[in-house]
Amino acid sequence: MTTPTSRRAVLGALLTGGALAAAPALPRDERRPRPRPPHPTKPGTRRTGTLFLGTYTSATPGGTGIGVASYDAAGGITSRTVVTGVENPSYLALHPTGRTLYAVDEQENGGVTAVALAGGSFRVLGTRPTGGAGPCHLSVHPSGRWLLSANYTSGSVAVHPLAADGSVGERTDLVAHTAPAPGPGQDGPHAHQIVTAPDGGHVLAVDLGNDTVYTYRLDEERGTLEQLSYAALRPGAGPRHLTFHPGGRHAYLACELDNTVVVCGYDPATGALTPGAPQPTGTGEGTSYPAQLLVTADGRFAHLANRGHNSLTRYAVEDGGATLRLLDTVPVGGDFPRHTAFSPDGSLLFAANQRSGTVTSFRVDAATGALTPAGAPFPAPAAVCVLPL
Repeated sequence: MTTPTSRRAVLGALLTGGALAAAPALPRDERRPRPRPPHPTKPGTRRTGTLFLGTYTSATPGGTGIGVASYDAAGGITSRTVVTGVENPSYLALHPTGRTLYAVDEQENGGVTAVALAGGSFRVLGTRPTGGAGPCHLSVHPSGRWLLSANYTSGSVAVHPLAADGSVGERTDLVAHTAPAPGPGQDGPHAHQIVTAPDGGHVLAVDLGNDTVYTYRLDEERGTLEQLSYAALRPGAGPRHLTFHPGGRHAYLACELDNTVVVCGYDPATGALTPGAPQPTGTGEGTSYPAQLLVTADGRFAHLANRGHNSLTRYAVEDGGATLRLLDTVPVGGDFPRHTAFSPDGSLLFAANQRSGTVTSFRVDAATGALTPAGAPFPAPAAVCVLPL
């Protein structure tokens, strides 16, 4: 999170367009995310991938759109191009088919934008309003038919249909987080994330302002959300980002305001989330604004990005996902790591460092989860999201 004031200051124009026909649903056996175990690179080989970068175009210095770079197996990053025409694309998500990229337009009149990925070219398909201010997160439902987004400033979550060509249709639902009351020091609800649980049947929304995680059921025919329950964190926790264990029975919350992580039990049958006791981040006293946790595909290790401490914390995941055991922290090599992501094979971790305007990369030891710096920091002004393919 930036401050509420800075989010309100994010302004810009919206694009319009996009077909309304709903895309066909993916086969049900393709809806559940499938963990991909790490595959270490053999000596002498240099696999490459694409790295999409979310940025703030309104910052000074700032990005000019969605950055597109290449990376190799050693962690080296090379710039390719920029997708322009998207204002403040601060969070990115990929359609399950891999043919369309989505970005939030984090500004007062918030929007979501679709970008077609075809043959190495990038074409903006259009933007739809989210119905709220400062959208900061979005995700694609595993069916591939619905786009979910979280409006931070106005504290609401939205649903949009996705057409067969990947374009975004008119919003089908907008739900405001009106209860419980905001936490101490908060001026209202601040939705920070919306994501589908591994079971595919429940959608969870994390609200930093209300210290709450909401569980919804998505009507896959109408594109509407029905609230089933909510889990309350301790007042002032500031939950920011929820990450599921591959086993689907536990999830981990990064709480940015009280500098803790929380292990939660999760019931796939009901979607109910049960938070445990707050745990330390390994960054000492004070607030270090933890951003998010990543869990390795085998479910054995978790890594936490700490923005104030400029570090990455390593945890051992034990008891089938029910326990996080703090191991160590390592410097992130940049300033204010806003977002991190694994490469598809799990061998690399990338960190988008907002204030230093860099992306740093690390090799991930499959046996221990240890991180080793890889490659030189890559210049990327106001980098706030990194999506490796």
